[in-house]
Amino acid sequence: MKNIFKLMALFAFLFCFSSCEDDEPVIPTLEVTPANLEGTWKLAEWNGASLDEGTYCYVIFNRKEQTFEMYQKFDSMYARHITGSFSIENNPYLGYIISGVYDYGNGDWNNKYIVTDLLESGSMTWTSKDDESDVNKYIRCEKVPEEIIAEAKVDKDEE
Repeated sequence: MKNIFKLMALFAFLFCFSSCEDDEPVIPTLEVTPANLEGTWKLAEWNGASLDEGTYCYVIFNRKEQTFEMYQKFDSMYARHITGSFSIENNPYLGYIISGVYDYGNGDWNNKYIVTDLLESGSMTWTSKDDESDVNKYIRCEKVPEEIIAEAKVDKDEE
């Protein structure tokens, strides 16, 4: 009987160590800094779904000036080129939060976003600070396509 209890204790001990193994590898993330955001990003998913055909949003971050350029055809039937500045704060409870101000007195961004999963492979997730169901996934890209820049320029010339 003593041997059965010893065997059970041994198996329980071994089981505890074998069940502690983490099945999912931990993917290292980058610190959210202007230097790590530098470059061109494309909105790939909004709330878990791909964007509708004909809609897009590209954001170009400039780390030195902490400015952004946005090319989007998202909330308008015409392409728009929007500029402004951004800032990043490190909140001890929420993590990194990005916010921005549009140029020409057009005000602040509608939301502040908690930036997570900034991966070296070139993706990041933004979640609205005030609405956790508003989730945006961005992927790094080489540049904004020329036809999009031209479309936004034509619309700007017409104004």
